Amino acid sequence: MKRLRVALRVGDSAIARRTIPRTSRQLSTAVLRKDSPCSQPLISKAPRQQLLPARPNPFIRHDSTSSGLRKTPLYELHLAHGGKMVGFGGFHMPVQYTSLSVSASHHFTRSHSSLFDVSHMVQHHFSGPGATAFLESITPASLSSQGTHRSGLSTLLWPGTGGIVDDTIITRLGPELFYVVTNAGCREKDLRYFTEQLDEFKKNGGESVEWKVLEDWGLVALQGPLSEEVLTSILVDPDETDLKNLFFGQTRHVRVKLPGGEVSSPLLVSRGGYTGEDGFEISIPPTETVAVTESLLQTAGPDRIQLAGLGARDSLRLEAGMCLYGHDLDDTTTPVEAALSWVIGKDRRIGGGFHGSDVILTQLKKKSEGGGVERRRVGLTVEGAPAREGAEIVDDQGKSIGVITSGCPSPTLGKNIAMGYIKNNFHKSGTEVAVVVRGKQRKAQVTKMPFVPSKYWKGAATS
Repeated sequence: MKRLRVALRVGDSAIARRTIPRTSRQLSTAVLRKDSPCSQPLISKAPRQQLLPARPNPFIRHDSTSSGLRKTPLYELHLAHGGKMVGFGGFHMPVQYTSLSVSASHHFTRSHSSLFDVSHMVQHHFSGPGATAFLESITPASLSSQGTHRSGLSTLLWPGTGGIVDDTIITRLGPELFYVVTNAGCREKDLRYFTEQLDEFKKNGGESVEWKVLEDWGLVALQGPLSEEVLTSILVDPDETDLKNLFFGQTRHVRVKLPGGEVSSPLLVSRGGYTGEDGFEISIPPTETVAVTESLLQTAGPDRIQLAGLGARDSLRLEAGMCLYGHDLDDTTTPVEAALSWVIGKDRRIGGGFHGSDVILTQLKKKSEGGGVERRRVGLTVEGAPAREGAEIVDDQGKSIGVITSGCPSPTLGKNIAMGYIKNNFHKSGTEVAVVVRGKQRKAQVTKMPFVPSKYWKGAATS
């Protein structure tokens, strides 16, 4: 037991160091830097992809008293629950809570359920007769055939190069209404991007599009195997809502019971999340975010649900093989290079018509047909010390063949995991390579992702 406690403390320290870089300079993704992936001026074409570009870390630590940072609707609740606040994406955000260590919070999410404040993310509505065509011009998603209350991961793309401006979740709420969520760290860049792209769309004869940013709305992620049970416990009408038949990638509006006997407005609930576990993301009007969160915490109790912060969120998402923009994705990377070809709709592969489609559709072809890419995002397991962002990947001759973009000790697996970009032909699962950590080559192996099997709810398994 003593060894276990020591191991957890070491793991917590490692994850915390990764989540909070060692600097107190007043910089963040909200105060955009010249070298930040989210700070490039908006031009019609992003810089041409290099083989293995350097990826600066845009997530800079702030003291909780730092000026210029925004607060989510749950800021005071975080403090009341012992949240350790840091600057992240331009907001005061909890990295962990006094109730659980980072590793313990990670494990609690996998075994019970955790509630993450993700209100720093930017929520948008795009509506009108031109909404589908506009979003299909800037993403490779097949939105024309996407069903109502269906959601999916996509990418905003640069014209010309097909580089990723940001990754995003797009949900169709009606024939001419879409709910779009983008990253907090790219907020200013994305807002300028949408503004410029809408202007271009209209200049080229596109139909009317209305764009609204849902300022100050709350967004919480309920994640873990008990998530359905916890959410069901506060539903006004559990039988009518029937969460068992709300599957991964689907959304629904629900009403929940609030403390004091009141009932909430209709809340948009999306089944999915960033941890690989079953769960839900809940979009909440500004005046009800605290009440909905307190209802979840109070009704379920600490034995079933705990608040969780950025530390656990980062290790969970890496185990799930998910990207973090500014680290694993940037303006110089295409969806094909990033192993996200699956976000390109089948009909879009034939008809194209989206930003960078000429480049991306060529990359989808075989090498013998003049296609392919020079690098690919892969997962790796690393022996010895954990590999961190920026660590060099080398072949058996010591020649550089790639770079690590994310890495940490895996609390679930008890081994070091990482993801990064590696030269084509070295990307196959099982390939033996090495990673340079602290000046020494550590044995590593290319590994399939996710590292931990996903548990998304897609219906009961057939016997």
